[in-house]
Amino acid sequence: MDSVALEPSLYTVKAIFILDNDGNRLLSKYYDAELYPSMKEQKNFEKNVFNKTQKADNEIAFLEGLTIVYKSSIDLFFYVVGSAQENELMLMAVLNCLFESLSQILRKNVERRCVLDNLDGVFLVVDEIIDGGVILESDPQQVVEKVNYKCVSEQAFGFVLFDYITGNMEGQGQKSQLL
Repeated sequence: MDSVALEPSLYTVKAIFILDNDGNRLLSKYYDAELYPSMKEQKNFEKNVFNKTQKADNEIAFLEGLTIVYKSSIDLFFYVVGSAQENELMLMAVLNCLFESLSQILRKNVERRCVLDNLDGVFLVVDEIIDGGVILESDPQQVVEKVNYKCVSEQAFGFVLFDYITGNMEGQGQKSQLL
């Protein structure tokens, strides 16, 4: 065997994607540019994965030299893809963190319509868990806290900017009275 393939690496996740129950893509992020460089190749891979896993009762699949862990919920399929030598438990930890984080953020309503309505938050969750293929977090509670903090700070900035643009000084007067 090639010794290079067995060297440990932080880049454990090759791709992550969410498909609906028809196999259509709702979200996907590919972290290895050489794996499937074009959109057409990515969609073909996702369709092959979906066809292999949609009726299966397992949690792990091996396809095209890749390890794929997956989970289904109501009308969604969640997938995390790693190399053939990747530790399935680490990939499963990412998958469980993704699912549990989304479950908390979407108030246990993890279904197609809710995911589409909150796609920006779903992308934030994915970005908090994985960055460039490196697993950053596997604790759903930590992910939810970070995502909620970002959402609150972005909203506060938006209100301040809106007040500045419109010339609304009501909040400014109350602030000066407190000092």
